[in-house]
Amino acid sequence: MDNADDVLFVLGEQQLTRGEFADRSRRAQAFLEAKGIGPGDRIGIAFRNRPQFYELMSAATALGGGSLPIAWRLKQEEVQYLVEDSGVKLVFFDPDSAARMEGLNGVSLDEYENAIATIDPAGQTDAPTGPMAFDLYSSGTTGRPKAIQREPVPPELLAKFSPGQNGLLNMLGVEQPGEVHLICGPLYHSQPIGFGATAMGAGHSVVMIEGGFDAEECLRVIDRNKVTWLTCVPTHLIRIMALPEETRAKYDVSSIKAILHSAAPCPRDVKAAVLDYFPEGSIWEVYGGTEGAMSMISPEEWSKKPGSVGRAFPEGTELRIMDEAGNILKPGEVGLVYSRTLMKFSYKDSSQLDDETWRGDFFTLGDMGYLDVDGYLFLTDRKKDMIISGGANIYPAEVESTLFNHPAVGDAAVIGVPDDDWGERVKAIIEPRAEVTGDEIIAFCREHLAHYKCPTSVDLVDKLPRDPSGKIRKRELREPYWQDAGRTI
Repeated sequence: MDNADDVLFVLGEQQLTRGEFADRSRRAQAFLEAKGIGPGDRIGIAFRNRPQFYELMSAATALGGGSLPIAWRLKQEEVQYLVEDSGVKLVFFDPDSAARMEGLNGVSLDEYENAIATIDPAGQTDAPTGPMAFDLYSSGTTGRPKAIQREPVPPELLAKFSPGQNGLLNMLGVEQPGEVHLICGPLYHSQPIGFGATAMGAGHSVVMIEGGFDAEECLRVIDRNKVTWLTCVPTHLIRIMALPEETRAKYDVSSIKAILHSAAPCPRDVKAAVLDYFPEGSIWEVYGGTEGAMSMISPEEWSKKPGSVGRAFPEGTELRIMDEAGNILKPGEVGLVYSRTLMKFSYKDSSQLDDETWRGDFFTLGDMGYLDVDGYLFLTDRKKDMIISGGANIYPAEVESTLFNHPAVGDAAVIGVPDDDWGERVKAIIEPRAEVTGDEIIAFCREHLAHYKCPTSVDLVDKLPRDPSGKIRKRELREPYWQDAGRTI
């Protein structure tokens, strides 16, 4: 049984015990009830990483409702779309996201803190520290983000997909209470928020970095808090290994038992260096998306199959490579990567995206690859237009729709180009219809989109290449930038 005096959250010098978290969550429940939140209702949370993120999620779950994590970096119109599309009734925001909340039914962090300090939590239920109800949005090539809707599954099947119960923590060697988990990515992403909740439910302490990843600060936090496991994206590892060797040597990372990286390909040389720097046998990789995991590979397996993203995981998952007609391909043949999972899902109000994603009981994330004779998956390309920059998914269609609102843009295409730090960066290729500069295009995008989605460079061209059906030939646009990159994704 968890001890109420055990430290649950650490953020800088702030510590919160399990007992304090339970008390705050009950107070949060009373606050939400007073605001009219009940069964089936959704709240939005636009905080940087902080314990209040989880206590509000916990409170909403206890009331029979749910939460929508909202990126504090989004622009006002992006937030409004998510709130309206999801039916969120109340949005919580902190100073970093306050400017985006105008016109919404919102509660500031200060208002929330002042209110729960005086609330009587009597009669409220205990706070869940395991599975919590929250919605996530993904997107396809059609622009606006789409809500991922999961079909109900029996509890015994759901357990197979919970990291706390599907054997993952045991495989990583962090299955026991008392481990220390580090959240170094933003909680509005599925990886940090999901694994943080898993750690809470497993009796672990959860250490947070508030926001804005700094490689040396990450090592300092690992050393100071004796972190035993964390999840991250390749950009985090790239930045750690880019630190001077004498800087890395200042910090003790021997407490690390497991690092699980995902969300984007990790350069082989970086991964090899990471394997040397962190304790032996600690670097794992998982491939999948917000929709679900597909495969995982251990450090031992990766040394034998460098470049692979592993075999099907978790239990019950089956990988399959198919061609455009749905024919199953043989080992070594490249095609679309599909996975069969018991956790069926659909995209809200997007039958076209559903049709693009599902083939029978198998779904695809739009990546190309092949299986070897031992069942190990190797990724080779990305069929979908999606760009992955710093582990964040960026959808060109959303950026392009913003570009078309600029009066000087006649035609536009957005592609990802290689970047040693971020994996990819966003480039806009514009066919102008009036005089305009690349800096003006970038500034326009930054007025309407979160900065991480915006182009960092712009090419102005006379004519964009299109095929006979009128579709822009993006592969042709990408080719000059990727031909010397040594990779295709």
